[in-house]
Amino acid sequence: MIKKENVTFPVRELNDLEMKGQLFFPADFDSTKKHPAIVVNHPTSSDFNQTSGKIYATKLAQHGWLALAYDSPYQGQSAGEPHNSEIPFARTVGVIAAIDFLDTLDYVDHDKIGAMGICGGGGFTLNAAKIDKRIKAVAGVAPANVGMVYRETFGPNNDALIDTLNDMAQQRTAEAQGAAIKHIPVLPASQEDRIKAGITDVDIEQAIDYYLTPRGNDQYAPNQFVYTSLAFDFGYDPLALADKLATQPLELIVGDIPGSFASYRFAYEYYDRAATQDKELTVFSNTTHYDLYDQPEATDKAVTKLDEFFTAKL
Repeated sequence: MIKKENVTFPVRELNDLEMKGQLFFPADFDSTKKHPAIVVNHPTSSDFNQTSGKIYATKLAQHGWLALAYDSPYQGQSAGEPHNSEIPFARTVGVIAAIDFLDTLDYVDHDKIGAMGICGGGGFTLNAAKIDKRIKAVAGVAPANVGMVYRETFGPNNDALIDTLNDMAQQRTAEAQGAAIKHIPVLPASQEDRIKAGITDVDIEQAIDYYLTPRGNDQYAPNQFVYTSLAFDFGYDPLALADKLATQPLELIVGDIPGSFASYRFAYEYYDRAATQDKELTVFSNTTHYDLYDQPEATDKAVTKLDEFFTAKL
């Protein structure tokens, strides 16, 4: 039986902003020994009560790993205002702060720390690993480049993207002068709204089924973003400098059914770009992005692959 412990730790790059998370302990945990550990980063618009903690950290602990799942700055139960902002720098230093926290624990083997993330959390974790070499092995499950996703969503062409940035600039000015913070929904509120909007993409359809139904809904993931925060994502690309800085052992896991979140495309791009020669791209057949969030067959296979990878590299 695994044990969970609530934890709190600061992000020094964000003026010691307080992050909340949970440590997942394997059944045979012994606090007098040194244990390798894995940081688990949640998807965009998510929190650790969902797939990162409920599925991946739990299953990794069942495989014998000490795992840390947490809520990123400005999201979930972690601090940060305006809340529900999606800021790539904050998401990246959140991974690094989680490793800072592990470095304070006597029972962690500080030379054997790995990191992984799901969806956007996968991209942010890969981004962190480029600059934090305490991460000795890194993995992404259905990893997404949210910069590319939001650029393509809001700017089907460059003029549209610049128009959106101009609108965000005007909104930010209004908020600086006292207007209310503008939030926008991450997803249509229902499948009916999706259909009315003419959206047929499999990732959006399954995201609604995951996030907005009892299957995955959580009070700390309210299906909204601070509108102006997405401007930071427009300028974000985890592929940048991967050919120079992505040097750790790398595992990328995706399904072969592509959608607008483009994890299939990004995984191939990152695999090709990464500087390391110690890398693997694992593609599960007949598997979607959201199958890798919580569907038993897909997640069991993913965790088995992660266990093999981290065992070999840590």
